[in-house]
Amino acid sequence: MNVSIVIPVYNEAACLDACLRAIAVQTVMPTEVIVVDNNSSDDTIAVARRFPFVTIMREKRQGVVHARNRGFNAARGDIIGRIDADTVIARDWVAQLQAIFADTRISAVSGAITYHDLPWQDQVGRLELYFRQRIARGMGDNVFLQGANMGLRRSAWRKTRSKVCDNGGLHEDFDLAIHVHRANLKVVFNKNLQATLSLRRFDSTMIDFWHYAWLSPKTYALHGLHCQRHMYSVIWLVLWFYWPIKLIYRAYDPVTERMSLTKFLTSTAEIGRVNPATFVD
Repeated sequence: MNVSIVIPVYNEAACLDACLRAIAVQTVMPTEVIVVDNNSSDDTIAVARRFPFVTIMREKRQGVVHARNRGFNAARGDIIGRIDADTVIARDWVAQLQAIFADTRISAVSGAITYHDLPWQDQVGRLELYFRQRIARGMGDNVFLQGANMGLRRSAWRKTRSKVCDNGGLHEDFDLAIHVHRANLKVVFNKNLQATLSLRRFDSTMIDFWHYAWLSPKTYALHGLHCQRHMYSVIWLVLWFYWPIKLIYRAYDPVTERMSLTKFLTSTAEIGRVNPATFVD
């Protein structure tokens, strides 16, 4: 099964190089890698051009959902892998996608994550996995997808693309999962599909983070579903520990793998960083 990887990007010059380097060393290379530029004003495109296996597309309609759709519609692979610009996939990520989709009953999958800019990655990864599996069990057949680490059959996309929502105010990956379920297709969580992400979302203001976090259950509520109740305990836990997590994130230096007072004092928030779930045309 051929695999296409789609990466929507908006001002991601700082992250994209590491993302594409991880793709370059895959044990099984994808058929294509599509970077969809959503009106970047930094050097994102220049970074993408350094990698000869990358196809660059542009989507002028502002919003990650529009960029995602552009990439998904163009993808030629039997499987569409979807990640973010700050995702660093495991070396066997493409091979794992192929192994997972060897089960013909599966139409979409989301995998395990940890964070490359936090200390204690093994412990954090186990904690993340515990809560993700707990939510997946609680939601039953309504397993959600996480856009930073997921895969979808192209046939499933063709069956659902006319149904997915393209407005702001919801998480486009959760919305996609809902519509895949409504097409009577199976979505699963598989811990073998592994990737690391940045925890940069915590470097927004607490109010912005609050709105971002609560879009998760809101997406399900907007579709008349109630399974999102299994998310509430985890969301409250994360919000409760927002400040300690943010302080650790800002003090940790992933290069030296140490906590650094200098890093903490010189860290600057990504002021004005766009919430990908809310900006639209």
